[in-house]
Amino acid sequence: MAPVKEGMPAPDFQLPDTEGQLVRLSQFRGQWVVLYFYPKDDTPGCTAEACAFRDSYEAFRAAGAVVIGVSGDDTPSHQQFKQKYNLPFILLSDAGNQLRRTYGVPATFGLIPGRVTYVIDPEGIVRLVFDSQFNFRAHVDKALATIKAATP
Repeated sequence: MAPVKEGMPAPDFQLPDTEGQLVRLSQFRGQWVVLYFYPKDDTPGCTAEACAFRDSYEAFRAAGAVVIGVSGDDTPSHQQFKQKYNLPFILLSDAGNQLRRTYGVPATFGLIPGRVTYVIDPEGIVRLVFDSQFNFRAHVDKALATIKAATP
């Protein structure tokens, strides 16, 4: 499947959150969505990125955005990760990495699941695709800047 690019409609999905409740992208229509894929819970880079999103969470909320993190980790792993770092946003379990494949998130060095952030506007169109395995903070900064630049 071709990777999702800016200007394309974001593919809908349904995945379980930390409580096992199914979450669909379409349920957030009318809001900005920051959908970020990360390699693995509780690893140094993923923790730095999640904590950066946590620390900017109120700015995202003030801009009318929902933050959703996605990895292949299972629901219990996400529960522990969320609790350990007091993460206020949604974490979804992409067992088997099907959603990662649907969005075309590339692997780094062919081995490490990629780190890509998508900003989806209230109509469901992708407005930003940011791919950087190692610049964790830039995912937060670019996502917030994209939303702020598009909202009056």
